[in-house]
Parts: sequence; C-alpha cells; structure tokens
Amino acid sequence: MKKELVFGYLFLGFLLSDRLEAQQDHDFLHDVYDSRHQSPAQQRYRDLAPVPAGVVYIQRPGEGEAEIRWHFRTMKELGFTNLKQIMPLPDWSLEQIQLIALEEGLIPWWYAEGGWDPISPELIQKIGLPAGMELSEVRRHPKMIAYQTDYLKKRVQTYAEEVRQSGHREHIRGSSSAYDPIVGERGLDLSDLGKKLFVSWAREQYQTIDQLNLAHNQHHHGLATGGQPYTSWEDFEKRWQAYNHRELRIVRDILRFKADYGVSALKEKVRSFQKVDVNAPYRAGGELGLFRPHAYFGVNFPGIAEAMRDVGSFYPSIHFTWHFDQVRDELGPTVYMQASYIQDMFKGGWSGGWETTGGPQQFGGEKFGQNNKGFTVDAPEMEQFTLSMLAAGFKGWGLWSWSVRTAGAEVGEYALLDHQNNVTERAVAVGKIAKAMQKYREEIWSLHKEPQVGVFFDWDNEAMWTALSLKGQDSLRYRPMEARVGLTRALINADIPFEFVTKQDLEAGLAQRYPVIYLPAVLALDKSMVPVLIRYVSNGGRLVMDMPGAWMDTYSALFPRGMGSDFADLFGVVLREYQFSGINRDWSIQGALLTGSIGDIQPVSAEVVQRFDNGKAAVTVNKKGHGAVVLIGYEAARACFRPRQDLAEERLLRAVMPEGMKVPVSSEQAIVYRLAGPESDHYFLLNEQAETIQARLDIAGPNYTAMEDAVSGETLPMDAPVTIEAHGARWIRMQKD
Repeated sequence: MKKELVFGYLFLGFLLSDRLEAQQDHDFLHDVYDSRHQSPAQQRYRDLAPVPAGVVYIQRPGEGEAEIRWHFRTMKELGFTNLKQIMPLPDWSLEQIQLIALEEGLIPWWYAEGGWDPISPELIQKIGLPAGMELSEVRRHPKMIAYQTDYLKKRVQTYAEEVRQSGHREHIRGSSSAYDPIVGERGLDLSDLGKKLFVSWAREQYQTIDQLNLAHNQHHHGLATGGQPYTSWEDFEKRWQAYNHRELRIVRDILRFKADYGVSALKEKVRSFQKVDVNAPYRAGGELGLFRPHAYFGVNFPGIAEAMRDVGSFYPSIHFTWHFDQVRDELGPTVYMQASYIQDMFKGGWSGGWETTGGPQQFGGEKFGQNNKGFTVDAPEMEQFTLSMLAAGFKGWGLWSWSVRTAGAEVGEYALLDHQNNVTERAVAVGKIAKAMQKYREEIWSLHKEPQVGVFFDWDNEAMWTALSLKGQDSLRYRPMEARVGLTRALINADIPFEFVTKQDLEAGLAQRYPVIYLPAVLALDKSMVPVLIRYVSNGGRLVMDMPGAWMDTYSALFPRGMGSDFADLFGVVLREYQFSGINRDWSIQGALLTGSIGDIQPVSAEVVQRFDNGKAAVTVNKKGHGAVVLIGYEAARACFRPRQDLAEERLLRAVMPEGMKVPVSSEQAIVYRLAGPESDHYFLLNEQAETIQARLDIAGPNYTAMEDAVSGETLPMDAPVTIEAHGARWIRMQKD
C-alpha cells in the first residue's frame, strides 16, 4: 500500500543536521559497479545489448506446421523476440520447430541475440559491411541478420547431432536450477558421498587442524567433540559426525560445503555445455523461491552469480503460486524485491527473468501461504510484473507461457493466450512493452540504479540464523529475509532507491556508492567488516544497524561489543546485552508496542536521539569522521515485514534517512522506481489500488526537458498527473537537460 506519509519525516528534529549532497551530485561509482562481474563474455553481451522478450510455446495435439507458423508470426507481430522454450508433441522433434522459428524471425532460445556469433571486425568485413558502422546498425543490418540466422541454424544441427550421439540432452541443456540436492537434502542431511567430501572441503578451507579447532569453537566450554579438540585431520575424519549439537559453526560449514559443491557441479555442467557450444550463453539460479531460507537449502546465490561471470546470465524463477508463500502471496512490490535481489547479486553482469509467469493460475504451487489461492493475471498485472523486472535492472525476460498445457498438471494455467488459443489483452499489453524494450535496448543497457540505501546481505549471517533454527524455532531461519522485506518495503513506499549489497561488494570498493548502508537483522557480523565500515563512515557514509545486530561473529562466538572494542569505537556505545519485547514484558516507543529483540545500549560517545518509554536508549547516533552511525535498539526493519505498517515504516525512515537527502522523483499516489542513464532516466510507476489513479510526480532532482510514455511513445506534460489504471503500471522516459 502506498504510504500516506509525506516526506516531512525527513526533517524531524532528532535527525542529524549534516546534509548529504543531493542525489544527482553523488558519485555512484558506476564504473566500479560495472567491473564487479566484468569478463569478455559480459562485455560481449553489453556491446550487443540483447533484451530478450521471450515466451514458451507448448504445442497442442493437432497443431501442425501451419498452426505453428501462425503462433510464431503472431508472437513476432505482437513484439516478442524469441522462444524461451519449446515443448513439442511426441511426434515432433524440437529441432523441427526451432528451424520453423528461425524462418519466422524468432530465435528459439532464451538468450535471443545474446547467442549470436560474436560480432568482430573480421566478421563485419566478412559479410561486407563498412568498417566504421555503429554496432547498433551492424546488428540490425539484413546481412548480419541473415548471417546470424544461418549460424543459429547450424547450432540447431549441432545440438541434434549431440543428441543422436549421446542419446540425451544433458550436455546442451544450457541451464541449471539453484537447489540441487547432489550431496544431501536441505538442512544438515548429507549423503554418504557428501560426508566423505565434507572432510576434504574442511581441510581445504582451514588448512590446519588448529585452525579448524579454533573455528569450530573447540576451546569453548562444552563444545569440543567428545570433550576433546581434534588432534589431527585423521581424528577429525573419525569423530566429526559426533560433533556437539550446541556447536554452530560446523552447521554453517555443512551448509556452506553443500552450497560450494553445488557451485562446483554447476561449473562442471558449464564445461560440458561449452564443449558442444562455446558461444551460447548459459543461465543459472532459478527454481528456488527468493523468500526461502537459502542457506538452509545449501544454496549460495552470490556464488552462483559469480559462476556465471564468464559464461552467461543469472536469473530467478518467479511464478505466483510457487514463489510468494513466505510473503502470504503478496505481489506488487515483492516482485521488485525478488528481481532486485538477483540483479544486485550480479552487479555488472547480465541478469534477466528467464523463468517467469505469463497468465492466471489457481492450482499447484507450494503448500504454504494461503489456502484456496489463485491469481488474476490480466493486462494490468502483466504490465506491473514485466515492468517491475525491468525497473530492477533485468535485461529481458522469458514468460511461461505463450500457450497452455492441454492436459495433466498445470492444464490451462500460466499462459498469455486463453484456453481457445486466442490472443488476450495481456498478450497485447506485454507485446507492446516488448517492442519498447527493443526500441530502447542500447539505452536499457546503459542504465544504472542510483541507490540511496544499500541493504546489506551476508550469506554467513543467513547461515547462523539457520543454525539456530535447526535446534530451536524453525521460524528463525526466515528472520533475515523478513527484515530485508520490511526494510525494502518501507523504502519502496517512500520511493527511496535501494540496492542489495554484499560484503564482497564493499571489499571491492563499492561502499561509498551508498549514502546509507543498512544492516538488517545482522545477527552474525563478520569481524573483518568492522574496518571496512569504519572507513566507510569516516569517508562520509551513514551506517545503520538494528537488532539483534552483532550478537555473535560468523563463528557463533559473542561479538566483542565492550568498552575499548572496535564496535564501541564505531557505534559510540557499548551494547551490553539483548532483551525481548512482546512475551513477558512489553517495550514501547511513544505508546507504540514493539515486538522482538531489544538492545541494552550504553552510550559512550553517541547521542541518544530517541528513548523507549521506560527511559532507556532506543536510537543513538555517533558522529565519526565525515559520517555517522545509527544504532536502532529494536527490530525496526522486520517490524515492516507485513503490509500497512505505517507507523513502523515512519519510525524506520526517521532513523535511516539523513536530513536533506532528496528523492529525485516521488509520488504520493504511485510507487516510483528509477533507473538513471547518461541521456535519459527511466521511471516505472505502479498503481497498487483497485481503481484508476492520477499520479502526480514530484520532481525534486534532475533537470528534465521532456517526458514520454516509453511504450506508447506519447509525449506527456511534465506538470500534469500520469493516469495509471487499476493494478497497472506505466514506463516513463525522462529526457535529461
């Protein structure tokens, strides 16, 4: 729900008086961002700028060549560029339909032109084009299209030959899902092979048995395996399965081993794929809901993204009945959260929605969430869905599906066409967006987020929450996700741009990209991060942490938060211990009850800017160097997890946002997402209401000279509200001065 709060909260008295520069003057370090996952492959994609708008074709019984060509010509006419997937009948081969698609001008793979023969000066000369021609003209030239079509036909033949020789399609699959229980199911389960390989993994990680003993807290009371630390690697191999159930680092290690093994297996699949075809992009990351506890599943999404650096694209699966259970099947902003999570884990790389929904659905899906759930997915919802993915930074998508399954599970669900194979309003609406994606494809690849808030994510923190949950409350493993959702919900409702940021991003030099960095529910804080954070704050950043922050380090030992510690130097407080509100004792602020972890804060150099109703410190600010550190003594982010928590969101934003920080464009009526470019900025406006709205835009930052609807091409007056239909969205292009 769009907030009714106005941006007056940015100027309340207890905020810091220090003013950050207006957003348009801030250096967002786009070059550093682009370099994070740079490689020859990623540069090739960036130069070619593919923005696939693909669909899945499911062949119906009785559909022959004439019907197939009708489907493909209709797709092409509407604006779709490629086939994300083809599902042929038993008496048809995949290759037959792929060749028909190429004849009709559709690329029969998810990556569209991303899988072309790389365009080089030699290739340009070979097909007879002028050497000085712009690449955007080269890729559109009929000679290049004809050459690449022949090249792709040869790929079809190569793959067909591979299938004939091998008897299977595994080596040419070209995609992998995130969760693959190769060495064990979710949680602590390990297969016999997994148990054996875990020992080798631990030896590689820690090198010496003394280092492992230290990491596994064997020097702490009651945690040594069998009462004694390991004496050698041989001893570890014999005894590790009898580890003390109170020791948590080994739980983290088992989960990380499984995640690392999954990435290694993924790399092996890529090598097999590239032996057949070195130029076709590979994709990995899908088929695991992004609100699930990933460490519990033994999945490391940043690790998967890193594996795609040299070979392809990183992607999620987003299907309404499958991937929104943990947020009670809420859509709208949660789609943007999902897409941003993937995009932001692969900074500088090619991300897209290569496995996403296409139409209404009522059956199937996960077992959780609501009962009797189903979704209306009409033109407005599909506009919101596809534009939210673009707004997050995705460079294309693949929709499941164009046509419906005609029998069995998922019969009649998910599709752009109706049950009678008729084109629907949603197919037309999405096709128009697809055409705009092609019109602005080079521009889309030049766009960046300009985040005012970096939302910190650390896999080890997730793993420690999971470790606590396995011997405690199952719900604990969901806490960090809930905090991220709460924080990003509050930011979305206030039109404040954000980006997920990892420890590796900060170590790579991206810290100063973010005027504010927020650590939500960082129960386990990596001690090596403290010097990085001190440097960030000293250079002008604003660091915010809420509870139960820095309870332990990433080895599960109590984090040093006492007098004279680096923590006390950074936060200006001693964080003595933690209490809890909502069971036997209620804690409140200005009469508003709080739920969850409460920090017992003892100020040293920090100023107390807000107190609990019992008089104890609730929020402190410590000025350090050119920046400041805010400690929130309660679960501020997680309190915003559910929709319509207006008071909790207001409290959160008061603590987070420094006075004077500007939101470039905001609206009280609509959600506003922004991507910034050299010559134009692109805005994506979402209407969560069940009625048409007139969204008035408050332009406070950049100097724009013109505004147009990117989809229709209509010029829009900058001083007039934008009409957005119920549950719908608009894509607005703002020309810069």
